[in-house]
Amino acid sequence: MIIAIDGPAASGKGTLAQRIAGHFGYVWLDTGLLYRAVARDVFAAGADLEDAEAAARAAAALDATSLGDAALRSTAVGEAASVVAKHPAVRAALLDFQRNFARTPPGAVLDGRDIGTVICPHADVKIFVTADVEVRARRRFEEYVRRGENVTYEEVVEVIRQRDARDASRAAAPLLQAPDAVLLDTTEMDIEAAFEAALAIISHVTSGRSAPC
Repeated sequence: MIIAIDGPAASGKGTLAQRIAGHFGYVWLDTGLLYRAVARDVFAAGADLEDAEAAARAAAALDATSLGDAALRSTAVGEAASVVAKHPAVRAALLDFQRNFARTPPGAVLDGRDIGTVICPHADVKIFVTADVEVRARRRFEEYVRRGENVTYEEVVEVIRQRDARDASRAAAPLLQAPDAVLLDTTEMDIEAAFEAALAIISHVTSGRSAPC
């Protein structure tokens, strides 16, 4: 069983994917961490994020055991990740890792921006999670505050808008809702409501019925 969860930044897809994986006893991969790790390693090498060759080398040499690095959750690394993620060679280098992970029995949940369209186009269930940009910015701002980061809500709104634009406009695997993905708008939902809605979608899709609107 492969469950693909895509969506823009701070839509809640990561938290949702983790909850779903735990519910079913599946493995979970936040694919965004792969790009964050590549960005971190490009920084460490003293290279430019816009240097596609340097980013590709970092992706090819990525140590998957380093994905637990707390530094990957920082604002700076998150922004840098969206820069290296636009390089086709980086995405190609990470493709096999993600697909191999998705084959982990008895099932896997992967969240990102191109899971249902590129990484696992034949996933059993595809959910596209979204929310209004102001709501997403508020969630991300509160996350940063909890971590003690010095940032304003207005700055986060601008960062989210810029990230959305980069993700949607890049030539390599842009952020798109797969034609067969079910849309889940979490604007008015807390995590519990979103989790229950996602479980209902999974139940309907896997039982062969049309997913609820």
